[in-house]
Amino acid sequence: MMMTQILAMALQISLAVFIALIALCVWRVWRGENVIDRLIGADLIGTLILGALVLVALILRNSIYLDVGLVMAALGFISTVALAKYIVDQQMY
Repeated sequence: MMMTQILAMALQISLAVFIALIALCVWRVWRGENVIDRLIGADLIGTLILGALVLVALILRNSIYLDVGLVMAALGFISTVALAKYIVDQQMY
């Protein structure tokens, strides 16, 4: 009984840390020095949201959040590659 309470508390603290890190990354995207900083911040936001969804799935014991996280990870990867290619194409001319 005591171990499950410790695990639940650790998961909730981890989720709070992830939310704080997401807020910092949103600030970096908002106030980034250049486009590359903003792109990296946006990619990191996607990764942190994926981690937060895994923690929510563990806290609520519901696997639907894992499926949503996998879809978001795939879309985040595709969008990061597309935006990076767009930035490279724009800076060449």
